[in-house]
Amino acid sequence: MAAELVEAMNMVKSFRVSDLQTLLASMGRSKSGLKQDLVGRALRLVQTEYSPELLKNVRQLYESRFPKTSGWLAARRPEGIPVAYSSLSSSPTATSQGADYLNGISKPIPTPAAEVKLVPLPFYQTLETLLHPTELIDVNNEKLQDSQCIFELTPNQADQIRNASELRPGIRSIQVVLRLCYTDSIGVQEDQYPPNIAVKVNQSYCHVPGYYPSNKPGVEPRRPCRPVNITPWLHLSNVTNRVTVTWGNFGKRYSVAVYLVRVFTAADLFSQLKLCSVESAERCRERIQDKLRFDPESEIATTGLRVSLICPLVKMRLGVPCRVLTCAHLQCFDAVFFLQMNEKKPTWTCPVCDKPAPFELLTIDGLLSEILKETSEDIEEIEYLTDGSWRPIRDDKERDRERERSNTPEYPVVDICIPEANGHSPAHSSTSVGMAGGPAVAPGGGAVVDLTLDSSSEEEGGGAGGDSEDTEDSADSPAPKRGRYNYDKDLVTAY
Repeated sequence: MAAELVEAMNMVKSFRVSDLQTLLASMGRSKSGLKQDLVGRALRLVQTEYSPELLKNVRQLYESRFPKTSGWLAARRPEGIPVAYSSLSSSPTATSQGADYLNGISKPIPTPAAEVKLVPLPFYQTLETLLHPTELIDVNNEKLQDSQCIFELTPNQADQIRNASELRPGIRSIQVVLRLCYTDSIGVQEDQYPPNIAVKVNQSYCHVPGYYPSNKPGVEPRRPCRPVNITPWLHLSNVTNRVTVTWGNFGKRYSVAVYLVRVFTAADLFSQLKLCSVESAERCRERIQDKLRFDPESEIATTGLRVSLICPLVKMRLGVPCRVLTCAHLQCFDAVFFLQMNEKKPTWTCPVCDKPAPFELLTIDGLLSEILKETSEDIEEIEYLTDGSWRPIRDDKERDRERERSNTPEYPVVDICIPEANGHSPAHSSTSVGMAGGPAVAPGGGAVVDLTLDSSSEEEGGGAGGDSEDTEDSADSPAPKRGRYNYDKDLVTAY
């Protein structure tokens, strides 16, 4: 009965205004109003007062418009373009085909939507296909379309869902998910939502992932296209489940599919990675030697490659170094953080070079894992050498930090009081005057020059100096040239 009801509703959606008026008049309903009102009134009539008589009237009106077509398939595609795809029922292998005619000319049957293949997802393991990829068909010229599909769960499938463990409260590890993609049979298709999407399961709307806000100015928010978990709204029995997809019809073709899947966590994928994809230390050394091997055609010889021990994702020391086999660089990122980030926001992009990093191409670097165990926490960078060995470069970094802290050039200290220390003779003790008026003598015989005296000090102490008796040496030799601060200009050089 459920399948016949869906068939009748699809037929009603394809009716013209005259057909809708005839159907409503035959059932004693008002036939006035716009086409949109007539369609809504007729659909409510079919849902509330479904009967064999009503189904007969709907079939007669539909066959009067499409005499060469039969069944619900043509009702899904009334505009004259036939399709052949899997039936929207619990048996996904059953197919229906029909031929539409427009102006008496038969149209060729295009590629069936069942040939659409969705890309495998690392966090989802497909257990069974409940509905093969089926194209969403527009039934009128409205921008907002509704497409329905139905399926039933077998007792075994229902038991799998009931007995599944919980990943977190309310979320089971066995789920029924709905996936959407472009209708394209070439290659594998990634999940892609149509615009204005809404999903209703058994008359209840379910959650569809929203948009991620963008931190960059001028960049629109991005919506993650992920499988939609419809499990909480399903009938876990032999009762038919009805899914209605509301979507925006803006010229692109979309397909919908339903799968029974097992959901993995980041910890599950990490366990698989450690078990199946670890590159040995010997193989890593060979890779390093290949990169550093001398190339006679190259003008620059590479003697070493520096690799950071800090993860580019979280700016912390690497825990489990991981790389992508197809990437050319040796720099690694942390496997645990990478899987956790893709569990929340799947991008599967290498954080070092921004190239695709699918899960099946990830590998754990065995050599760098050993290096992390052998080095202390303060070592943040190493260098690989041509023979495959390595060395820490902690000393260079510490010397740079010390030089930055001191900010003082590394020059030797010169004591101007020591004779011939800087290429000049020391000042005469008789010409160096201290604060008390007498000469200041440094330990060891060197004269200390006091540069703090100013002109006022010179004037105050000038009388005492001028009244001093001249010795025989001073009488015979000319007086030395005096500066403003009472020192020999030719003997003291300030550096």
